[in-house]
Amino acid sequence: MEALPDGAAHVGPRVRALRTERGLSLSELARRAGVGKATLSGLETGTRNPTLDTLHSVAAALGVALTALVEGPRIHGAAVRMDLLRVFEEGPATYELYRMRIPAGAAQTSPPHHPGVTEHATVFAGELRAGPLHDPATAGPGGYLEWAADAPHGYAAVGERDVHASLLIRYPR
Repeated sequence: MEALPDGAAHVGPRVRALRTERGLSLSELARRAGVGKATLSGLETGTRNPTLDTLHSVAAALGVALTALVEGPRIHGAAVRMDLLRVFEEGPATYELYRMRIPAGAAQTSPPHHPGVTEHATVFAGELRAGPLHDPATAGPGGYLEWAADAPHGYAAVGERDVHASLLIRYPR
């Protein structure tokens, strides 16, 4: 499933510039991100449309927020649909605020972000199970969840209703 509805042409130059700025070879970034060298090369040249998991892995390996790689307000993974509402910096962190929707019964896992990243979800409708894969928590309407996102984590809409929530991701600089 595509992460970016309009393709990845704008992502490639950003990835290449950040990789070069950090003195990383294509092979080294691919190794650190846990993606194939051909996948990363295709991403950089704009011939491959990356998944959300790939984008998160590359962003984590570069030590940047997801929005440093993508432009445009809408991204999605296997189950999660997210609309970017705002990116802002405060103190020693960058924040991304999303509107999140997960169809009833759907689930998705996410690779780790770089060290120190946290995620914060406020549920408006449905029942959300989210957090580290080894210890997720559940919240319903009006509930709030928070977890360290520098380990594999996931999101699931449990029950018969779609989940509508906000997701705030905090990236330390």
